[in-house]
Amino acid sequence: MALEHHGSERTSAPRTITPLSTPAVTSVGEGMLRFPYSAPELRVLVKSALDEDGAFNDLTTIATVVSERHARGRLVARAPGVLAGIALGLEAFRMLDPKVTMRVDKEDGARLATGDSILYLSGHARALLAAERVALNFMQKLSGVASITARYVDAVSGTRAKILDTRKTTPGWRLLEKYAVRAGGGTNHRLNLSTAVLIKDNHLAAVDGDVALAVRRARDLAPAGTKVEVECDRIEQVQAAVDCKADIIMLDNMSTAKMAECVKLVNGRAITEASGGVNLDSVRVIAETGVDWISVGALTHSAPALDLALDFE
Repeated sequence: MALEHHGSERTSAPRTITPLSTPAVTSVGEGMLRFPYSAPELRVLVKSALDEDGAFNDLTTIATVVSERHARGRLVARAPGVLAGIALGLEAFRMLDPKVTMRVDKEDGARLATGDSILYLSGHARALLAAERVALNFMQKLSGVASITARYVDAVSGTRAKILDTRKTTPGWRLLEKYAVRAGGGTNHRLNLSTAVLIKDNHLAAVDGDVALAVRRARDLAPAGTKVEVECDRIEQVQAAVDCKADIIMLDNMSTAKMAECVKLVNGRAITEASGGVNLDSVRVIAETGVDWISVGALTHSAPALDLALDFE
């Protein structure tokens, strides 16, 4: 099932939304953004949200709007940002009015200016009104994640550092929020606890601080090819992680001076990741230490919703 586009203008920019029948967790190919759910999964998710909101029994709209009335409206950006979640909005409007006409003016990953038109809709007034809140809830939340991600990505432009998310996601929304991070130009860290090994301070405490033992046990248990990462807050731990050939070394809550020293010590033998205390004021300085990755929990746990609205003509 491909997203519909009715009369929208085309430019030379690469398409950013691919058919929903091909779900993927990671981006594939330059300029490509893969939505994480298949069409049936998308319908189940949106139907659940509409049911939660009582959208199929909207008392106010039923009481005030005659059933045959049609309406036209435009979903617009009330603030600048980056768009994400348009497939969810489209499905919400379709589910209430299967014959609704929708023109997509902006796709996921697009940078929005205040006043930009995102969707133009024409259909039954009752359906547009009943679906409005659910569509906006999905799109505002995910666009907020994409927008703050883009601010971090812009802040480290020109350095080698990539901006990564974390597992600090809303329960049940992880695939969507990590998708929104990609829409904002960020990179996904491990999807969940089963997809990679991350040996943190409490894990090390369970083996009396023996980094080599922890890494060896991880490699013995995990499937071949699984990446092993070690969280380090001291140079001695970094050296131990390098010696036992950890794939990724997390430099946790270090000063930028110590971080730069550790990057030099690793010297490309592992991926280096900065974590802890990262914000928009500090991220550029952290990137300039030469780290490969910078993980930012705030991308998903503290992103403010982007102000979007549906304006009827």
